[in-house]
Amino acid sequence: MSDVPMWVAIEEDLRNRLARDEFNERFPTDRELVDEYRVSRHTIREAVRGLQEDGLIKRRKGRGSFRTPASFAQPLGTIYSLYRSIEDSGVDQTSVVISQEERTDEEAAKVLELPADAPLFFLERSRLAGRQPLAVDQVWLPMPLAAPLLEANFSHAALYEELRDRCGVIPEEGVEQSRPIKVEREIAVRLGLAAGDPAFEIDRRTKARGKPLEWRISIVRGDRYVFQAEWDTPWQATTSRLVETDDKRVSRSG
Repeated sequence: MSDVPMWVAIEEDLRNRLARDEFNERFPTDRELVDEYRVSRHTIREAVRGLQEDGLIKRRKGRGSFRTPASFAQPLGTIYSLYRSIEDSGVDQTSVVISQEERTDEEAAKVLELPADAPLFFLERSRLAGRQPLAVDQVWLPMPLAAPLLEANFSHAALYEELRDRCGVIPEEGVEQSRPIKVEREIAVRLGLAAGDPAFEIDRRTKARGKPLEWRISIVRGDRYVFQAEWDTPWQATTSRLVETDDKRVSRSG
């Protein structure tokens, strides 16, 4: 007979089942686990407590317990592909395309240093990682350059790879600003969050061949995304530089 307490054995079994993606939609209630494992509610609570403390599941009042989605670390100071970052971590990244079309947008045209009525390629997606919502983003590109992207399938593709293969251009430099926000209701629903939950808003502007290429506004779940900086030089005193930021939000539907 094993000397391992029953709650330890159940906790280990639940960890293994989480690793096999058994509870992507919903984690069982205490009552359901009591019936399944035929033990007391106290034993189940002890088993589940370890999963909560390790951040594997999260209780939501009135809604039950849910698996905590995996988070992703993104290095600072590089032009990165969200698609490639997720795929390289071993997680499948897919997108639900909301809009993929030619349109005009005075604000985006200004950012891209084009006339107000210039035709633009517009792409809006809900980004999923491991079938769980991660981000919502909107992208504007000059239409004459990006026209071939109208035929691309962005349900499982990287924008920068499509730009390279179809348009013969890649981002060569850029500026990106990130800030914490509280998501509005429409975006919260698409991200699987409650209105007012924390998220990051990322404003990215890239150039190619010395000219503006892309303006992208992304809203990323605050519980699934981490910005990571690494350095290998000794500390030295530096002076911070203040910059002006525009109050932009992904609030316009495609």
